[in-house]
Amino acid sequence: MRQPITSTYRLQLRGPGADPSGRAFGFAEAAELIPYLRTLGVSHLYLSPIFTAMPDSNHGYDVLDPTEVSPQLGGIEGLRALAAAAKEAGLGLIADIVPNHVGVEVPRYNRWWWDVLKRGQESEYASFFDIDWHEDNGAGGKLGMPVLGKEGDETQLRLVHLPADEFPVGLAPEGEDVLAYFDNYFPLAPGSYDSLEDDPQEVYARQAYRLMFWRDGVISYRRFFSVNGLAGVRQEDPLVFEHTHRLLRQLIAEDLLDGVRVDHPDGLTDPFGYLSRLRDLVGPDRWLVVEKILEVDEPLDPRLRVDGTTGYDAMRELDGIFLNRSAEDTLSMLALQQSGSTWDDEAIAASAQQLKRDVASSELAAEVRRLVRAIRRDNFSAASAVSAQPVQSAAADSDTRDTVSDEELAATVIELVAAMPVYRADYRSLSRITSTVIAEMSKRFPSRRGALDLIASAFLASGEAKNRFAQVCGAVMAKGVEDTLFYRASRLVALQEVGGAPGRFGVGAAEFHLLQHERASLWPQAMTSLSTHDTKRSEDTRARMLELAEVANDFAELVRQVMAMVPPPDAATGHFLLQNILGVWPYNGEITDALQARLHAYALKAVREAALHTTWFDQNERYEHRVIDWVDAVLYGPAAAKLTEFVQQLHPGAVQVSLGRKLLQLVGPGIPDTYQGQEFMQLTLVDPDNRAFVDYTARTQALQQYDGARAETAFSLARFLYGEQGPSPEALADAADWAKQCVTAEGLRLRKELAEVFQSGTYRAVFATGEAKHHLVGMARGHATGEAPENTEVIGLATREPLKLARTGGWGDTSVALPPGVWLDRMTGTTYSGTAEVAQLFATLPVALLVRAESE
Repeated sequence: MRQPITSTYRLQLRGPGADPSGRAFGFAEAAELIPYLRTLGVSHLYLSPIFTAMPDSNHGYDVLDPTEVSPQLGGIEGLRALAAAAKEAGLGLIADIVPNHVGVEVPRYNRWWWDVLKRGQESEYASFFDIDWHEDNGAGGKLGMPVLGKEGDETQLRLVHLPADEFPVGLAPEGEDVLAYFDNYFPLAPGSYDSLEDDPQEVYARQAYRLMFWRDGVISYRRFFSVNGLAGVRQEDPLVFEHTHRLLRQLIAEDLLDGVRVDHPDGLTDPFGYLSRLRDLVGPDRWLVVEKILEVDEPLDPRLRVDGTTGYDAMRELDGIFLNRSAEDTLSMLALQQSGSTWDDEAIAASAQQLKRDVASSELAAEVRRLVRAIRRDNFSAASAVSAQPVQSAAADSDTRDTVSDEELAATVIELVAAMPVYRADYRSLSRITSTVIAEMSKRFPSRRGALDLIASAFLASGEAKNRFAQVCGAVMAKGVEDTLFYRASRLVALQEVGGAPGRFGVGAAEFHLLQHERASLWPQAMTSLSTHDTKRSEDTRARMLELAEVANDFAELVRQVMAMVPPPDAATGHFLLQNILGVWPYNGEITDALQARLHAYALKAVREAALHTTWFDQNERYEHRVIDWVDAVLYGPAAAKLTEFVQQLHPGAVQVSLGRKLLQLVGPGIPDTYQGQEFMQLTLVDPDNRAFVDYTARTQALQQYDGARAETAFSLARFLYGEQGPSPEALADAADWAKQCVTAEGLRLRKELAEVFQSGTYRAVFATGEAKHHLVGMARGHATGEAPENTEVIGLATREPLKLARTGGWGDTSVALPPGVWLDRMTGTTYSGTAEVAQLFATLPVALLVRAESE
C-alpha cells in the first residue's frame, strides 16, 4: 500500500556539471535527507525532472532524452535505491515530467534532433517535433534555425571531424564529420559530401536544415516560449506519446512513483487529450497535478482528469490575505511619481495588452507568421471540402480570402492574441472566451471584420490554426506579462509572481475564505505552493516586501531619500530594484561579497527582462554598468545605514507574516509543498539565486533541538516580535529560522496524523471579535461527517498586518470563540477552551495551531 500524500518537499536535483565545483545533488544525496525529512513530517519527496538533461543544467527542464533516467543524477539504479529508502522510511516519490519540449541547444547532445537535422523528413524522429516543412516557411521548406550571428555568415562554415568524446556515449563511436559554424556543429546527410575537402557551401546546400540570421525571425520549429534551445514535441501523436513516456510507464509499473507533476501542459497541441492519456498511463489512484497558470476569475476545467494545479493560484491568495490593502492609494501615487504609472488594475491591463502585442510582433513573430499560414491553409481546405455543396460554407468566402492581405491578417492575429485574457481558451470551461473577444474586436474595429471572419472560419475547421492559436496565446502571455510587465510594474513588486494579479492589490477575507472553501470542495488534492523553482522571489523575501504596505508613508520617504542620495539611472528602475534590495537586505546590515554578486546578477536580469533600456538581445552595456554602479552605491554608500534601519523596522512584521502564511498553507485545503530549504527563513531572489545548495546540516541540528534551547529561542523571538528587548541579530536569525521550522514540522506531522481531515474534510472560516478582529485570519478543518463545530479537529490562527497592530495598541479585548472541548496548541503546549483571548493565544508566537485534545 502506497503512502498517502499529505505533503511534498521539493528537491532541486543537479549533476556535477551544473556547478563549477563539480558538486552534485542527485539521488544519493536526496536519500541522505530521508531521515531529516521523515522527522520534519514530509510524506513525499517531490523531485525536479529526473530524465537526462543538458550536462550543465541546474534545473533539468532542458531534457535531452525522456527515455533515460539521468546518469548524472545516479541513473535508474540510483532512483530505485532512493525509492526503496524512501519507502522503508514511510515516504514516497513524486516526479516532475516535461512533455512539451526537449533541449536542442547543443544539437549533437540530442539524438533525436541530430537525426532529424541529418535526415530531414526521412528521419524516424521527424514526427516527434513540431516542425513546419512547408515550402512557404521562410527557409525554403527546410528546417530553419536562428544560428548565424550576421547576414551572409554562411561563408564561415567549415567541414571538420568531431571526435567520439564530443558526442553522447554510443551516438558516434568513431566520431563524425560535421558542418561547423564556429563552435556550433551540425550533422551531414549521408551521401551529401565526399570528403572534408569538399566546398562547405555546396555541402551545406544539400542539407535538410538552413542556418538563418537570428534577427530574421525565421524559425520553423515550435519552441518553448521564445527559447530557441527548447524544441516542442508532438505529444498529440499517440506513437510519440508512447515513445516519450515508455520510461515513465516502466517507473509506474515498478511502483517507484506515487505521483507526477506535469510541466507546462498548455504548450501542447491538445493538453486535454494529453492529460487523459497520461491519467490512463499512471492509473486512477496516483497523484497527477499540472503546472497550469489560472487568471483570477478562471476556473480549472473540472473535466480534466487531474488532481489540480501546482499552486500558483494558492500563492496569490496566501500572499494577498496578509497585505495591508488600505495602502493602495499611497503606493499608487508613489509609483506614479517614480515610474509614470500607478500600476493599478486598469494600468496593468493596458500595459499587459501592449506588451503582449509587442512580444507577438517581435520575439514570437515566427510563431505568428506560422499561425497566419495555418489560417490560410485551413480556410483553403475547408472551402475545398465544401465547394460542391449547394449550402453556404462555414469557411470564409473567396472574396474575403482574396481581399485580406497577409499583413492585415497578421496584424489582426496580433491584436486578437494580445486581447485574450487567459493563457489558452480552448478548454471546455472557457468555450465562449474566443468568440466573445472576436465579437468585441469586430464591434470596435469594423475594418478588421474581414480578417476576423477569416480567423474564425479557420477555427471552425478545427485544424492546425485553432490549436496553434491557443499555443501562441500562452507563449505571448508568458513573455509579455510574466517576463516583461512583472519586471516593469513597481507599485508593490511582491505581488508580481506567476499567477499573480498585482492590479488587484491583495485579497480580502471574504474572497480568501470563499476560495479556500472552493478548493476544499472541488480540488482538495491540488498542490499549494509558497515558493517554487520559478518564483521571482522566495516566500520570505515576499513577506518582507509585503510589509512595505504597512509602512507605506515611511517607504515613500525612504525612496525619496535614497533617490536623492544615490540617484539611479532612471527612477522607475530604481523604484523597482529598491524593493527587491530591501527584500534581501541583511537585518544586521552586514554587506558581503556574495550578496553583492547576487544583486548584480538580479539587477542585470531584471533590467533586461523589463526591456526598457537594455534587452537580452540588444544589451546596452553603458546603461547596465550604470545600474550595477547604482546597486553598489546603495550597498556601500550613504544610503546603506538608512536601509538597515528601515529593514529592522520591517523585519519583525515580515517574520510574523511568513509564519502565519506557512501555517495557513499547512492547515488549508490542498497538498502543501515546501520548497527546498524554505522551512528556514530564506531571503532569495529569482533563479539561479533560489536554486543554491541548502545547508541541511543546520536544519537537521535545529530539528534535533526541539525541546531544549529551541523553546528558549522561540521566547526570545517573541520578545523581539512584540517590541520587547530581543536577542542579538545573530540569535534573532536562529530564532526566526527555528520558529518557521517549528511551524512547518508541527503542521506537516499533524497532516499525517489527521490525513482524512486534511484530504477530504470540511473547511470553515474562523473570525475573531473585539477591537483588533481584522488582524486575525483563521480557518478550521473537520471530519467530512458530523455537524460543525462538533466535527472540528484543527484550528489555524495567524496575525495579519502585525506592524499596524503593534502601532495601534495590540490585541486588546480581541477573542476567538472555540468549539466545545479542550484545545491544545501544538507549538507551545498550552491548552484553551471556551472563549480564548487572542493576546494569550499569541503570547509566544504570532500563530496558533490548535488541535482537539478532549471533549468537555
